[in-house]
Parts: sequence; C-alpha cells; structure tokens
Amino acid sequence: MKDGFIKAAAVTPDIRVADVAFNTEQICANIDRAAENGAKIVVFPELCITGYTCGDLFTQDILIEKAKEGLRRVAAYTKGRDMLAFVGAPVTVDGELYNVAAALNDGKILGLTTKTFLPNYGEFYEMRQFCEGPAHAREILFDGEKIPFGPQLLFEEAGMEGMVVSAEICEDVWSAVPPSIRAAREGAAIIVNCSASDETIGKASYRKSLIEGQSARLLCGYIYANAGEGESTTDVVFGGHNIIAENGITLAFGKRFENGSVYSEIDVKRILSERRKNTTFQPADERTLMRIPFHVNVEKTTLTRAFPSLPFVPGEPGERTRRCEEILLIQAMGLKKRIAHTHAKSAVVGISGGLDSTLALLVTAKAFDALGMDRKRIIAVTMPCFGTTDRTYGNACRMSEKLGASLREVPIAESVTQHFKDIGHDENDHSVTYENAQARERTQVIMDIANQENGMVIGTGDMSELALGWATYNGDHMSMYGVNASVPKTLVRHLVRYYADTCEDGTLREVLYDVLDTPVSPELLPPKDGKIAQKTEDLVGPYELHDFFLYYFLRFGYEPAKIYRIAKYAFAGEYKDEIIYKWLYTFCKRFFSQQFKRSCLPDGPKVGTVALSPRGDLRMPSDACAAVWLENLEAAREEKI
Repeated sequence: MKDGFIKAAAVTPDIRVADVAFNTEQICANIDRAAENGAKIVVFPELCITGYTCGDLFTQDILIEKAKEGLRRVAAYTKGRDMLAFVGAPVTVDGELYNVAAALNDGKILGLTTKTFLPNYGEFYEMRQFCEGPAHAREILFDGEKIPFGPQLLFEEAGMEGMVVSAEICEDVWSAVPPSIRAAREGAAIIVNCSASDETIGKASYRKSLIEGQSARLLCGYIYANAGEGESTTDVVFGGHNIIAENGITLAFGKRFENGSVYSEIDVKRILSERRKNTTFQPADERTLMRIPFHVNVEKTTLTRAFPSLPFVPGEPGERTRRCEEILLIQAMGLKKRIAHTHAKSAVVGISGGLDSTLALLVTAKAFDALGMDRKRIIAVTMPCFGTTDRTYGNACRMSEKLGASLREVPIAESVTQHFKDIGHDENDHSVTYENAQARERTQVIMDIANQENGMVIGTGDMSELALGWATYNGDHMSMYGVNASVPKTLVRHLVRYYADTCEDGTLREVLYDVLDTPVSPELLPPKDGKIAQKTEDLVGPYELHDFFLYYFLRFGYEPAKIYRIAKYAFAGEYKDEIIYKWLYTFCKRFFSQQFKRSCLPDGPKVGTVALSPRGDLRMPSDACAAVWLENLEAAREEKI
C-alpha cells in the first residue's frame, strides 16, 4: 500500500447451487490464492455462500442455517490472512431474510451490508424471498456478537489515509440513486459490489460502461465481482465478467463464461487528489454513516497495472486517430476565432523545419480553410542563421510551398553579428547569449512582418518546452496566439504523423516524414559537418520521459518519489533507473525555476486535461521553492521512503 496503491481482487469461485459446504470450500481456496497474490481487498459474488439461484429454497431453514455456518467458517478462515473480504450471503434478522455482503477481516465478521434495491422484474423476483434493507444502519446480535447491519457501512483502515471501503450489492448500482453515492460523499474511496448479473445480448458492454461511469462519477475505485458458472441455468446464464475500475478507467476485467479472479492495484492517493481538485465533488454536510475499523498491514504493493510510457498518446490506433483529428480541430478553431475577432488579414509563422513550427503551420492552414481565407495570406518566414542546416531549411521551404503559404526568407546572421558588436559580445563565445540573441532576433522579425501585413504571429512552442522552460524569454517564448501551448512534444509528433498519413500530396507527405526523422533542435549552434550539432534531448533529457513526469505531476499530483517508482515500471528495458532519476531531478528543478516564463504566456487553446496556462490550469507563484520535491526524490533513491 506504499504510495497509495492497494491490491484488489474480484473473484468468481466455482459453486454448486445450495451446496454450502462445497461453496465455502471454494471461497476459502480462493481466499488463499488471493492472499498469495498479495490482495488486500477481496470481493466475491452476491449470495455465493449458497448460490444466487436457489429460488424458494431460500425459505428453507436448513439452507439458511447452513449459510450461517458457512459464513462463520469463511470469517474464521480470514484469520491472519491480512485482507478485507466481502462475501455474499443470506442472513435472517428479526425473522426476516436479507441479502447481504459480509465484510470479513482477521477472523471476524465486521459488518453486514444490506441490499437496498431488490429487483422484481423480468427474470428477477428477489422480493419473493428477501426484504429490502433498512434505511439506516444499526447494530444487531449475530451469534451473540454486536455487528453493524444495514446500508452504506464504511470500513476504515486507520493506518492508510483515505482507505475507506463501502459495499453495495448488484442492482444497487443499476438504480437511479445507488447507495455508493452517499458512501463516497462520506469518504469511501473504494466501492465493492457483490453481484449476480446474468448475461443477455449487449449487457456486458452496458455493465462495463456502468461500472466505469460510477467510478468516474464518484471519483473512486470500484471492485465488481459477479456470479458465474455453477449457478443454475434453468432460465438464465451467469458469465462472471469481473471488473476493477478506477475513476472511469477499467484496470482489469475477467473473461465472460470463465470463473476465476482478476487483480489490479487501486491508487487511493490518486483518488483523494482528484477529489481535492474537483470542487463539484461535494462531501456530505453531515457524517451519519457508521464507520467500522479494519486492519491490513501497510506494505509495498507489487504493481501489475499498466502505466503507459506515453500517457498523452492513446495506445489504440483508432482512438489515436480520432484524438489527433479532434486536437487539430480544437487548435484550428481557437485560431480561427482569434483571427476573426482581431480582423487580422494574415498570419505569420516562423518556420524552421522542426516539429513544432510544422504543426503550427498545419494548424494555421486548417484555420484559414475554416475561415475561407486564401492560404497565400499565411506568411511562412524562414530565418537561417549560424546553426541552420540544409535539411531543415529545405524542409521548411518545401512544406510552406506545398501548403500554399507565402514563403519569405530573412537571413539574420548579419543582424545578430551586428547585435553582438553593439553589446560587446564575442561571437566565438557560444554561451546562452549567443543562442538567445538569435531567438530574439527571429521574434522581432516576425513581429514586425505581422505589423507590415496587418497580421498576427502564431506561436510554435509546445507544452513540454514550457514545462521545462526550454524557451528564450521574449524570444520563441512570445507570440500573439500560441496554438501548441497545451500540446506535449510526444503528441506533437503524433499529430504531424497523422497529418502526413492522411494527406493526399505525396511530396508534402515525404517532407513531413523527414521532419519527423529530424532530431529535435533549436539549431542555435553551428552545424558539424553539415549536420545538427545541438540536440535538445541530449541537453534536457528525452521528451518521452519529461512528458511522463509532467502528466503524473500535474494531472494527479504525484510526488516525485512515486513518479520515479512508476516510471521504472513504464520504461523498464528502455532507460536505466539512474537515467530516469537524473532527468526527473532535472524536471523538478526546471519546472519550479522556470515558472516565471509561464506566468506571462500568450493566449492559446487548451486541448487536454493537463495545461500550463497561468489564467486557467496552473496558478503557481514564480518564486516557489522546489526543495520539498527534490528532497522527496532524493529519499526515494536512497530508499528512505
């Protein structure tokens, strides 16, 4: 449970209808398997002690007594097994029969959560045998012990902040007002569901979307264990289909018509972070639900859930294509509005032959098409200087021409050399002054051309560069509208590739492919043997690492130690641990020290959940100190946390 991860299991055991002894044996065997796999929360299906499909056999005293014995046995079996288990069972209270989820921990029955909504339609007739649960929880005597009984019981592990678990049963989550809503508002970070949902055509996809939707709506983890093979097939068939979800995303799911277990790790800290940020997630005004303590050992959880190394880029090709088209449209529509509002007659793009300026030019062309403006009013300006290579220069020119823009070439070497003389800088001194003078000269050129042409300068810088402060203040840092400001570098690459893959012009396609193959560089230092001498990723680190760091740092508020841990999983075999550590340390230092550049960013459209606009997503002081974050990371390397 280190870093907030807790391993969960949703289990569909083999059962026999009304054979409590066999079912109990199978449940205990699965408890052993779950314990061996490190699961701390284990969920079994609805009424699995007896089988859900017992029908009127539930009115037989002998079955109910055997169920009680079976429940006691399973509870005792959890002794020393370091887990919180939920098992479905029929239980009589005050002469009435209830469908409950029994919470078991360290040999004890901690509580009996009652089913609130009993389905009595179609193939379901639960009201024939069971009573609806009470409106509020209370304590009952069960085998001579006082045990909480009722809806929305909260089970709380004091040793782990926010580790609060609540249960609901099958139909409860299908209802208009699921009990889990109140439980989540009173602090439940994980909802479990002991279920017996039969299979009909199309139901599986709806069930999955329902569980994902509930976990998203409640900003929670959701563990759904469903009845499967072994239930009666007199009229219906049960197919298992266990699901573990977190905040709208399925972490693990079981095959239908195949009994077994699914495992994953729910990130409780991530859930709590999301709730803190989301002001529409309103905690309950009054805390009225019963809270019951449980205990499991807090230890490092072996991670099995996936952490994509490119979190900004969808892994599934179809979804990636849809996402790229949508992002390009958002960028173009933002620019379209700004051009129309300012009555600009042209757009000026400084074009280098690199990825960012390529994307900016493509977006500008798309915006002009939407406005019905002639692409000739797009002025693509190439400004060769000391570091420009033939490859990037040629690509910039060919691309501009194929897109129908007006190409201008403004060499700036003489202007920069004169500037060095003016300020007394030795042109053989290739320090930051040497580099930034070129970037600022280029910005002056395109700003003045925009004035000449009654136009606006389109910014090219991307979100990854802004996060690292890899931009020249009042140089490429500045524009009149920054279309790439919330697009990370890893996504820029896929957007350009998408455009290349889908464009009909073969020559343009080849140019774009060559741009994609060109090393990322500001080209501010003289080439070596005609090739790019200054490679950005050699200086600040691989952008795929920095985008990974940025995503988890801002999207979920992960501390650096936790980012370091999951990065080692995500990039196993690609980067050594010390390389990941080095660039994460760099990321933390630069992210804090370079905030002053982000505090005065030009306008630009937000395209995803992570953005750096000082007017929207990141209200951060420019002089915030990084010491706490760096200490956290250093402690992780020394394995102190």
